[in-house]
Amino acid sequence: MDDIDAWVWWLIGAAGLGIPLVVTAMPEFGMFAVGAVAGALTAGLGGGVVLQVLVFVAVSVALLAVVRPIAARQRAQMPQLATGIDALKGKQAVVLERVDGSGGRVKLAGEVWSARALDTGRTYEAGQEVDVVDIEGATAIVM
Repeated sequence: MDDIDAWVWWLIGAAGLGIPLVVTAMPEFGMFAVGAVAGALTAGLGGGVVLQVLVFVAVSVALLAVVRPIAARQRAQMPQLATGIDALKGKQAVVLERVDGSGGRVKLAGEVWSARALDTGRTYEAGQEVDVVDIEGATAIVM
């Protein structure tokens, strides 16, 4: 073991930290792996063991402090893609058969849907455009 240089051990450690990064998709392991590569670079340039460990810790902590909040902010700002019935909420539909509080039919997104008025006292006649407020099962709630 004395024949292997310190920088090789740091690279082995970086590879070892890369495995859980891939398996668990936790970016923190990647940041520690980059810190280990920085430790290997320090060892390759002739830095002592204490300096290698300090560089590893400094780079890892710096990445955690800088990259992690940016990634969290980016993840929070990503718009959610609405699919399925969630994508139909807020769309407009055309009344095919009179819609009231007990039922009716609308054409929504190219398909015929059963529909019910949100306000039970309100009726919508054929040809009117209505807004889809919600979907309950296979029934569009409109207003």
